Amino acid sequence: MEIPTSAVNEEARRRAEDAAISALVDQYAGALYRVAYSVLRNPTDAEDAVQETFLRVLRHRDTLAEVRDHRVWLIRIVWNIALDRKRRAKTRPETDDVSELARVLPSTGLSAEELAAAAEHHAHVLKCVEQLPAKEREVLLLSAFEELSSVEIAAVLGITESSVRSRLFRARNLMAELLEHQRT
Repeated sequence: MEIPTSAVNEEARRRAEDAAISALVDQYAGALYRVAYSVLRNPTDAEDAVQETFLRVLRHRDTLAEVRDHRVWLIRIVWNIALDRKRRAKTRPETDDVSELARVLPSTGLSAEELAAAAEHHAHVLKCVEQLPAKEREVLLLSAFEELSSVEIAAVLGITESSVRSRLFRARNLMAELLEHQRT
């Protein structure tokens, strides 16, 4: 019995899509986790947001080839999911656990004491970031923590590039003031 060519082509296409999605997971899961964690401040919620992001990717697997920049597309999805989760879970407390913050810091071969000090500094900076107005906080998180360009941030947030640059300028100035105020 011969298998129809269309069935073979469909199976090959499905395997190629699965490989592409697997590559996206491997390449971007860490970055998506950091974005989600920067919004949600809860490791479990951040992991759930990343999983939900890839579930949405699976639902749109047929249009995956049409996406020009997978990184920006995925970050926009996880960003929106994280914001939705944060809105729904306003009563849930955010974690201030230094060990949880240490999980999201890049591995640098630091000693335990150095890692704890870095995590405390990271927590201090995040507290200052949380004091920023929402619009400035959004662009700063995407710029500083995810190193997105102003063009990419504009695409994620659905605003103009000039708006991104002005918000980023204000955010950096406000952060400098907050950090200076905290130091004195």
